[in-house]
Amino acid sequence: MLHYVTTNPGKLQEARQYLGEGTITDYDYDYTEIQRDSLEPIAAAGAREAYREVGEPVVVDDSGLFLDAFDGFPGPYSAYVEDTLGVETVWELARTVEDRGAAFRCVMAYCDGSAVGEPAGPGKPEGSEAADDNGGDDLPVRLFVGSVGGEIVAPRGDGGFGYDPIFEHDGRTFAERSSAEKNELSHRGRALAAFAEWYDQR
Repeated sequence: MLHYVTTNPGKLQEARQYLGEGTITDYDYDYTEIQRDSLEPIAAAGAREAYREVGEPVVVDDSGLFLDAFDGFPGPYSAYVEDTLGVETVWELARTVEDRGAAFRCVMAYCDGSAVGEPAGPGKPEGSEAADDNGGDDLPVRLFVGSVGGEIVAPRGDGGFGYDPIFEHDGRTFAERSSAEKNELSHRGRALAAFAEWYDQR
């Protein structure tokens, strides 16, 4: 059994759309989130700690909003910035610059206590990539990255959560889309699609 280690039931529901109802279960464990300047080592460290806690194959994820004009800020600090400054403040910051390009990124990290196999093939889903990370640790981790590009705009829409009201993709913010629409093109959905393809073929 594969365990999605998260305290967010919405993430589990989205994962089941890609992996099937009987393939994945949740494991409510609040693993340590280390501070780094990129998502990959954060997710990898979380997967290793979660595997040691659960003792069975696990997947965890970390995600963030990356603003082009600010060298990717808030990036890995997105949750902290949202909690302390708020989404409106990020919009106020973005409106001061001409380049309002941005991307949502998500890194899924898988650990099963053994070597994690070959990289995903060339047919991996759009907006995704994969890599291995051993991080100097004896537990190898497989990483799957999903991203979706867009632009920061004034808040619009009543749906979604977090930065969704200020992230516009193809003319609409994520907060103006249904959950199903958002999941089809979201950064987490793309990372999950890449992971699901590899997991089915491993």
